Amino acid sequence: MNTVKLAPLLLIFAEVARQRSFTGAAKKLELSKSAISQQIRRLESELNMQLLARNTRGIALTQAGETLLARSELLSEQLANAINDIQQVRAQPSGVFKISVPPFFERDIIVPAIRQLCLEFPRIEPELVVTGRWQDLIEHQLDAAIFGGLLRDSNYKAQSIGKVSDMFCATPNYLQRHGSPDTVADLQQHKYIASRWQKGDLTLIDKQQGIEYTLSLSLSHFAQTNNLPTLVEMTLADMGIALLPEFIAKQEIRRGQLVHVLPNHHGRPWHFYFLHRYQDQKPAYVERFYMLVTHYFKLVISGN
Repeated sequence: MNTVKLAPLLLIFAEVARQRSFTGAAKKLELSKSAISQQIRRLESELNMQLLARNTRGIALTQAGETLLARSELLSEQLANAINDIQQVRAQPSGVFKISVPPFFERDIIVPAIRQLCLEFPRIEPELVVTGRWQDLIEHQLDAAIFGGLLRDSNYKAQSIGKVSDMFCATPNYLQRHGSPDTVADLQQHKYIASRWQKGDLTLIDKQQGIEYTLSLSLSHFAQTNNLPTLVEMTLADMGIALLPEFIAKQEIRRGQLVHVLPNHHGRPWHFYFLHRYQDQKPAYVERFYMLVTHYFKLVISGN
């Protein structure tokens, strides 16, 4: 398969998928609707799989289309940045780029994002501060910070990275010894590991009915901790069932270290934000880092 010839088709597909419309993509790309449709058919033929499906609302992505879109978007962004870099007649930014990031973001989100950023801006010197605590940008001399949860009042700019929910998880060894709960009420018969923010009444979402409810049963905890990395380690040590953020849980599930239990129930969604102190337009490398972090975050959450 000639991947070079497929590149233009992928860019056209990404625009159609984003617009959910052949007409909208044709207008954006300044091509005819028939030309767009022909290129999509050619791409599907080359890949031997259906990427788009028509329905009463317009265009929907197949599962293969969703996976391809995640990859194609990064290709489109890289091409746009390559053209932009060529057109810019100015020196490459250089110096320390200091960022605060939460635990567990490093492996599959921050490190890939930093690696790509350094390829595009080779004179940047990244410095990562890994902490789950709020870090004031000025006090800690940070260029940017990634923070999860409720934001404090500040003059800093906050951009959304995405939302996460907490998932009930346990190790295969624990479930082999104690069985898997079939209902939320069954948790009373299991060892529940709590964090300091997951004690007492739990607010959960019923995915099947799409409703939010408060766990009414008396769910006592077998053990507790005030630290997320410790909560993960206790769960991985076969000590019980815990509610873990999905960006952590899905990584460990893919590695076979954890199993998702009670999949129809999860915690209330909460946000991750990208904070910076630039009042006007951000430097190109800061904006690019935000784009990369958002991209890899979505990949982890989607499981791609």
